[in-house]
This record gives sequence, C-alpha cells and structure tokens, in this order.
Amino acid sequence: MTDAIERFADHVVSTRFEDIPADALTAAKTFILDSLGVGLAGTRAPWVREWIAVSQAPAGDRAARVWGTGEALPTPAAAALIGYLIHNSEYDCIHEKAVLHPMAVPFAALMAEAEARGGVDGKSLLRAVVLGVDVACYIGCAVRNGLRFFRPAVGGGFGAVAAVGAAFGLDRERLLNAFGLYYAQAGGTMQAHTEGSPLLAMQVGFNARNAVTAVRMAEAGMPGLRGTLEGRFGYLNLMEGDYDPVALTRDLGRVWRIEEVAHKPFPSGRATHGIMDALRELRAEHGLSGGDVASVSASVPPLIHHLIGRPPQSGMTQNYARLCGAYAAARLLLAGDLGVGDYTEAALNDPATLDLAGRIAIAPDDNPDPNALTPVTVTVRLRSGAELARGIEVVYGNPAKPLTREAHLAKFRGNLGFAAGPVPSANADRLIAMVDDLEGLDDARRLVDLVVAA
Repeated sequence: MTDAIERFADHVVSTRFEDIPADALTAAKTFILDSLGVGLAGTRAPWVREWIAVSQAPAGDRAARVWGTGEALPTPAAAALIGYLIHNSEYDCIHEKAVLHPMAVPFAALMAEAEARGGVDGKSLLRAVVLGVDVACYIGCAVRNGLRFFRPAVGGGFGAVAAVGAAFGLDRERLLNAFGLYYAQAGGTMQAHTEGSPLLAMQVGFNARNAVTAVRMAEAGMPGLRGTLEGRFGYLNLMEGDYDPVALTRDLGRVWRIEEVAHKPFPSGRATHGIMDALRELRAEHGLSGGDVASVSASVPPLIHHLIGRPPQSGMTQNYARLCGAYAAARLLLAGDLGVGDYTEAALNDPATLDLAGRIAIAPDDNPDPNALTPVTVTVRLRSGAELARGIEVVYGNPAKPLTREAHLAKFRGNLGFAAGPVPSANADRLIAMVDDLEGLDDARRLVDLVVAA
C-alpha cells in the first residue's frame, strides 16, 4: 500500500506560492506575527536561561539567535529553544479539530534554519508556513481517538519537516527521507501534561530540533523510513491508534488548514477557553465581579476535563496553573481578563484567587468525541441567589468568532513588552508593518533582527 506520506510530499513539492489563496496568506501573516509575540513572552518562563546555558556549544557557521535574549546557538539547539519559547506560556495558536498547536514546532524550526542559512524571502516564508501547517493539521484532523502522545509536539514535527523542506527546496525523495528520519526521532508524552511539567513545552522544542536534524540528514543523502504514517508501526498506527485514511489527504490543495487556525486570547490551555469565553460574556453583560460569585460549575467534554480539570492549590507552578481551568476562571472573574502577568508567584498564591478557584467545579459531560473542545456550559451562582448560565459552541478566537485585528495587535504588543531582553518597543510597529508586507521582504532574517534585545 502506498503510504499517505507520499501524497503529503507531493503536496509540498508541487504547491507554488501562486497556488495559495489570499485568505490563507492573510491567516499565515496573522499567526506569524502572533507566534513572534508569544515567543517573546515565553522568554520570561522558567528554565529558559538554564536551557540556553547547556546549549552553548560553538555555533560555527550555521547559527541562529534565541528570540528576546539574542544568544547565538547551533541551529538545532536554537530551534529547540524557540519552540519552547513559543509554547511555554500556552498562548500560541491552535487548530481545534486537530488538537494541535500548528505553528509552534514548524515555525520554530523554519525560523532557526531561515536565519542560519539565509536566502528565505517573505514569499518563501509564507509558502513554507502554509504547507507546514497543512501537513501537521491534516494528520491531526484524521485521528479518531484521544491524545496518547503529545500531538502538538509529535504531529507538529511532520509540519516542521514540510516547512523547512519547502523553504530549502527538498525534492520528493529527500523530503520523504526527511519525514522518515524525523519519525525515527519523534517523541512526546502526555504524562508531562498530566503532571503540569515544563517538559510539556520542552517537547515542542525537542521535536523542532529533531525536524531540523532530519532535514539535514536527508540533505546529506541519508535514507529514511517509507511507512512513516501508515506502516504497521508508522505514526498513525503506533502513536495515534485510529484514524480516517480518506480524510487524511482528501482535501489537500482545496482546504488550507491555516485558515482554520484559532487565536488564543488567554495565556492558558485552549481547553480553558470555552469556560473563559462564557464567563467573559456573562461578566460583560451583567457587570459581574468576583465578589458577586458564590460558585461556578462548568459542564465540559471529557477531553477538556482531562486537560484542565485539575484542582487549584497553593504553591502551584506556572505550568500547572496554565492548565488549571479553575485558576484561569477565577483570575478572569476577579480582574476581568487573564494575561501574561497573571502567573507571578504573588498571583499564584493570592488568597482571593485561590478561594474563588476552590468554588469553581469542572465536570465532564457525555460527549462521545474524544477530541471535542465544545460545547461547554457554564453556570454562575451569585451570592444574591440568582443563577446565570451560558453555553458556548464556538470559542472566542476561532475563525468563526475571531479576535479583531485591534485585539490581535494588542496581544502582540503586550507580548513584546513582556519579553526578557528587552526588545525595543519601537520594534512592534516595525514588525507589524514587515509582516503585513511579507511578500516584499527580501530576507526572513530581518524579522529576527527585530525580536532580539538591542
């Protein structure tokens, strides 16, 4: 049987920039800027400095800079750090059906190699992003069962191979080898999510590094696997378990997955966002404050309960709290929003937040879809005795319920201002203008020049 990886390779090799519709290019620009911003915010996360320190071997001719802080690292190490930066604040975009963060691994690998090698102009960057997102999301969308391995990291790596391969002109044979060489290195466990460990985002970085290494190995002529996706022990059979082979590639070239990608308006797991959206709407409509609330209950699909139903507790780490729906909801009710500054030690141990979070209950419903993030129903019981309820079918940030451009740019500016470094604030306007006109950009390294410290 022909493995579907061959159809993905054909899609990457044969798709020209001119074949990509305008809406897909616009979406790619949106999430390029978004990913640059959340990556800068990620420089303030734990373990960034330690990871840089252990990666600082001589960089040689092929080096790339760490966003925000600016250290030059060997390209695979830089890809790993950038992947960690993009995902560690749980603020990066998501494809909801694929249950996959489609920019984190592909964009990290692509930008590290684009800087190290040079020669990637704006059109090439856009094409590579669109194709990388396509490959990762088509694979994720075909899966029928729930998460076993950490799909954003492992599945995202296939998108990274596609993106880097597209940018640097791998032919079909080398691209097939690169996919197989990547799969032989791929890894990432959901245990890190269960424990609220920083290794969750580090796994994104590991697979960005592995994708860069795989492409370089393929360019050197090394052979890869051929049953990469659908072989007896291929990714879909071994690491996912059940998938729809028809849906896997049926719409390639007709449906561009970048157009389906959702923004994250809050720096917390996307599984928190349905609850947050309901509370945001109720708060706006009824003028709620945290002091009005006696308790909150949320009925959510089993996946959401599994991902963010953990109990709030004193002494939570940032990683644990970002995946704690009760904590995120309490901060929103008390402050009216949830931002990158809501994970300081003081915020995580704030008595009022912990008290309210302890009165927020999240329970699974009987939704049979193991990958469903909606619908969500939230009921707020007020101290007055009144009840307010809201059901959410489409979550804020989804293309069907999008952030405005103003909100998108405000998020980007806030992330740039939060970055370690610091990155000059004037660079925000320059980056926005540069991404808006990516078709005219001569070299993607100019983007990196604007996301490192002065």
